[in-house]
Amino acid sequence: MWTIKSFQELSTYELYTYLQLRVDVFVVEQSCPYPEIDGYDMDSYHLAYIENGELLSYARILPAGIKYNRISIGRVIVNKKARGRGLAKQLMEQAISFSSEKWPNGDIQLQAQTQLKHFYGTFGFEEISEEYNEDGIPHVDMLLHKF
Repeated sequence: MWTIKSFQELSTYELYTYLQLRVDVFVVEQSCPYPEIDGYDMDSYHLAYIENGELLSYARILPAGIKYNRISIGRVIVNKKARGRGLAKQLMEQAISFSSEKWPNGDIQLQAQTQLKHFYGTFGFEEISEEYNEDGIPHVDMLLHKF
């Protein structure tokens, strides 16, 4: 089941499971110690896919003016046990659809791990920066321009 909620709509249980998955993958699995709780969650929308009571995928959507001057999609993640099922594609489709409905014609920006730039490119995102190091992992900024 797909859900999208503002921070204020989240239960403490939902928030805990979202943060736990983010830390499990971005900090532990990727061996990347960084401040996962970054101050943006309270202004974000939280998109999640839950199956049989378990969080399998998640993304965070920020309105323009919070992190960038554009809408932003971040913390795109699929639970390790659910990878290979196409959930990342569905997650991005859901995130782009929500963003387009909520903020019509708003460009969407994201920070992509360089290894995933082709994946984001399949949704129309284009590189807008040179590769740079973010917490020890190569990244590029990408933009989906809405006409």
